[in-house]
Amino acid sequence: MSLFTYVYVAARSRLAELSKDSERGDSPVPTAVIIFGLVAVAMAVTALALARANDWMENIPTHTDPGN
Repeated sequence: MSLFTYVYVAARSRLAELSKDSERGDSPVPTAVIIFGLVAVAMAVTALALARANDWMENIPTHTDPGN
């Protein structure tokens, strides 16, 4: 058997083993969608916290001089 035939048969059998294995993990699309959703929720929570903090800071009374 020549070297090229041996390499061809070895590569072909390896590819056949890889193609019949159906459990090859999760695709990156659902992972990206989940990450995008988590980022959107984090941004919404941050915006809500910032708005509440700004409202709280605006409601603090200013200093008045008691001597006048």
